[in-house]
Amino acid sequence: MAALLALGVLIVPLVEIYVLVLFAHAFGVFNTIALLIVCSVVGVWLARHEGFWVLARIRDSVAAGRMPANDLIDGGLVLVAGLLLIVPGFVTDGVGLLLLFPPTRAVARTLVRRRLRVRVYGYGAPGPAAPSPRRYDGPDDVIDV
Repeated sequence: MAALLALGVLIVPLVEIYVLVLFAHAFGVFNTIALLIVCSVVGVWLARHEGFWVLARIRDSVAAGRMPANDLIDGGLVLVAGLLLIVPGFVTDGVGLLLLFPPTRAVARTLVRRRLRVRVYGYGAPGPAAPSPRRYDGPDDVIDV
């Protein structure tokens, strides 16, 4: 996992610089900088709007007595989208915008749920149908009723 993160930290900036140079060559430096600023401002506004919408759904779920699992994952995805939109670059802005749209966020939420399920159940926690393991420490003179 650490190697994948290190690879991402090295590759993402190189891809961003390459795309920025292509845009600057095609549209001009000032137009590229202006487009980056507009993308960041509009993206942060959209992330804020979606974040408040997700927060309202979480409040409604809690008020109704339901666990807001999907809404909490959506909140995390909107937060990641906002962070990606703040980072200057067209590739990260594109990924951030994709995470802001509900249909693509639903796909990402399914992937996150699957990953969390593997991490939780893969480390020895009992699954939904598995009985909880009993612990036996040896002979005991105490009988609890």
